[in-house]
Amino acid sequence: MQIQKKIRAGPQKVIAAFCLVVILYFVIQTFILDTRQPRMHEKQYVVNNQTYNYNRQIPLIFIGGVPRSGTTLIRAMLDAHQDIRCGQETRVIPRLLQMRAHWMKSEIESKRLIEAGVGGEVLNSAIAAFMLEIIVKHGEPAPRLCNKDPLIMKMGSYVADVFPEAKFIFMVRDGRATVHSIISRKVTITGFDLSNYTQCMEKWNNIIDAMNTQCHEIGQKCLRVQYEQLVLHPRKVMSNILQFLDVPWDESVLHHEDFINKGVKLSKLERSSDQIIKPINMGALSKWASYFPKNVLKEMANIAPMLSVLGYDPFANPPNYGKPDDEIVKNTQDVQGNKSRWKKRAKELSLMKFYNLDDQTVETVSSYSKSLRIE
Repeated sequence: MQIQKKIRAGPQKVIAAFCLVVILYFVIQTFILDTRQPRMHEKQYVVNNQTYNYNRQIPLIFIGGVPRSGTTLIRAMLDAHQDIRCGQETRVIPRLLQMRAHWMKSEIESKRLIEAGVGGEVLNSAIAAFMLEIIVKHGEPAPRLCNKDPLIMKMGSYVADVFPEAKFIFMVRDGRATVHSIISRKVTITGFDLSNYTQCMEKWNNIIDAMNTQCHEIGQKCLRVQYEQLVLHPRKVMSNILQFLDVPWDESVLHHEDFINKGVKLSKLERSSDQIIKPINMGALSKWASYFPKNVLKEMANIAPMLSVLGYDPFANPPNYGKPDDEIVKNTQDVQGNKSRWKKRAKELSLMKFYNLDDQTVETVSSYSKSLRIE
């Protein structure tokens, strides 16, 4: 038993040691940069005769939310914009922020850091330098840089302090759809029991509650976006989002599928990659409705009170999210009528690993229209 505990603890210790080394490295760099440069952590790149300068004062874009809530879709749509680059999840940034949060919660660790001369501003500068290094260098330079690591929203107010000009897009989705997607696609998230719908809904409720609080603390620089409205009315919602980001309109954001691997880079290991190769469609809106146990649906208002807070009817099964735009109806018909073409496309992009995970629960135009009583 002791040997097993040591084995399980091994990876955690390695991660902790790695984060500590990273922090110490950037603490040292912080002192060096303080003496050599007038602007801290400035990164300069020249591409096609255009110079890009990156530092803590630039208007970064952060996308967060509970995994499986549409964060990949919105980052793909923004990636299609000529002035924005998001890219795939880094995964390492939220891990570093979680490590910092653990240090701050521990009175002993906090005292040790202060005693070692690693006070709040030094630590913040080091973390900012690390984050900026990752965000800048894991993709091509662009006028506006964006980071999509869903769980970063749990530490959103701290990130807002570190990058004061940043703006946040907080993606929310009907928790029942999110949980069904997590379970059907076998997405492993710490604390989620994929065999228990009730437990997963409770975990979703706790996480979304914490993220919603963070968004409120950030204030006007955090925009909450409903996934369902983004899907049903993409032109209207994206217009609001780009206005919020102070970015000019670009028609390309409505056709992200045309820019796959031509600006919209995919990860073969992200479980949403096979879905965003398709145009925006209603395939994932309310397919969860037939899969939740009846006893869970009956107690949904008590299990997940955040549904009501976010504007979802906990008793609606299936739900009515609204009538889709005509273009979205056409897109959905195209996706459903040409399954072999999209399957071939996924195969070409080496995305078949996740393609069929929830293929049996794909929603059609007729099924969604029937739930809305649309003839």
